[in-house]
Amino acid sequence: MSSESSGALRAQIKSLLVETLMLQVSATEIGDERALFGPEGLGLDSVDALQLVVMLDKHFGLKVTDTEAAQKVLRSVATMADAVERHRTNAG
Repeated sequence: MSSESSGALRAQIKSLLVETLMLQVSATEIGDERALFGPEGLGLDSVDALQLVVMLDKHFGLKVTDTEAAQKVLRSVATMADAVERHRTNAG
């Protein structure tokens, strides 16, 4: 995938994050590598994680089926974008 489409995907995921979770930050304030969970990150919790899993399925057809996968995929915007790209490649 080209870096241009990868950047667009990351921007889309950031917008969906803000919209889905009603975050008090703008999409442009979220760094690609910024942790989503924990005090040093955006401080998301397990309820947010469930909403993100649903969002990824709804918008990208990516099904995150277990906790271990979720911990890897939902680490940052970059890891979510990578998972979506892998899914698209495998599905394509």
